[in-house]
Amino acid sequence: MRIIDRLQGRYLHSVFDRQMHFELGAPVALPTAGPARPTVLYIHIPFCESLCPFCSFHRVLLDRDLARTYFSTLRDEIRIVADKGFRPSIVYVGGGTPTVMPDELEKTLELVRSLFPVQQISTETNPNHLREDVFTALKAAGINRVSVGVQSFDDRLLRAMGRYHSYGSGAQIIERLKFAQGQFDTLNADMIFNLPHQTAASLQRDLAIIRDEIGIDQISWYPLMTSRRTGSAMKKSMGNYTLDNEQVFYDQLREALDPDYQLSSVWCFSRTRGLVDEYIIADTEYIGVGSGSFSYLGGVMYANTFSIKRYSRFIAGSRSAITAVRRLTVYEQAHYDMVMTLFGLSLDKQKLNHKYGGNLFRLLWKELSLLRLAGAVRDDGDRLLLTRRGQYEWVITMREFFTGINNFRDQMRHHVRVELDALGKPDSDQTLAG
Repeated sequence: MRIIDRLQGRYLHSVFDRQMHFELGAPVALPTAGPARPTVLYIHIPFCESLCPFCSFHRVLLDRDLARTYFSTLRDEIRIVADKGFRPSIVYVGGGTPTVMPDELEKTLELVRSLFPVQQISTETNPNHLREDVFTALKAAGINRVSVGVQSFDDRLLRAMGRYHSYGSGAQIIERLKFAQGQFDTLNADMIFNLPHQTAASLQRDLAIIRDEIGIDQISWYPLMTSRRTGSAMKKSMGNYTLDNEQVFYDQLREALDPDYQLSSVWCFSRTRGLVDEYIIADTEYIGVGSGSFSYLGGVMYANTFSIKRYSRFIAGSRSAITAVRRLTVYEQAHYDMVMTLFGLSLDKQKLNHKYGGNLFRLLWKELSLLRLAGAVRDDGDRLLLTRRGQYEWVITMREFFTGINNFRDQMRHHVRVELDALGKPDSDQTLAG
């Protein structure tokens, strides 16, 4: 990795870290939908059968009784969203592992479809859930896109990640993906590059499997992203993590997947037109439901409590589980929109300039000038397009953006643990249910 890329990463790390300082406190009411209603609903299911050491998302070990109560509360929160006037048409279900209880997921999405003009539903899952009984429930729920957490087919890496015994060997995952291919409009595999001890040969084997042997519809090949806490925990089980090979691996992916797959975001490769893996590209504003979910509405970021039991109490009592708020300045809003739209490879100049009353280029003159000088974007008149060089620059940008979010997740988990410690409860991921 070039020195200038390292410096850019450090600068962006500090920028996004500052932007992720939320005000914490008592539940804040969800605002009523304004004229520019978001089209995206994000639903968070935090339960997993096993906790991967590299994962910074809000997740806890599956407790079926707790999960059934959670799904019931989740449906109550979805009704509140409808009462507030929101009418999303795109639904993205993430986790955790949303398919740990397919019957509850189906029931929840039936409610969503009865309340909103839904056109597309995506859900995440794990390889061990690529079964006929799960597919039946997902299809009944109206899901047309499934994203499978694969990460790698290398058994050595799967063991280091703690996924081999939980989700199957590389050979088993390959067979399950072949079985799933064609069952939905789009099948996406979530992969990771720049893992500790990953080699170019291992990555090339993963590429050959997914491109030639499976021929999957879509691949989201993320750079490894951690938080301060998960980075420390990951080091114990997976080894040291560096950025030395990140650009080399990214270039390897680009070259190996072209021309069979085209970029639909800087790290999402699509064989045919499908849903882009990141819901934040479909609409920079979105509304989130569930413990640990985020919303971005009218220039304000909201986050629900990370305590699952408290989430249920808050929804039943105050009808809001929002316990953290971050109000972005106009400049921060414009910067956020620029980051998210260029994540999807291009920026509509007229549309975004109109959103900021004709002031976009005054607000972001420094950022846009530097992008042009660096050769990261080219101007085709109506749009700014990321160049090949700019695409890797945006991998760095999004890696640091999501690292900032992951550090905020650490903060929210710590906030819950402090209160649990006061009650004499043990400190573990499972206590986030407390």
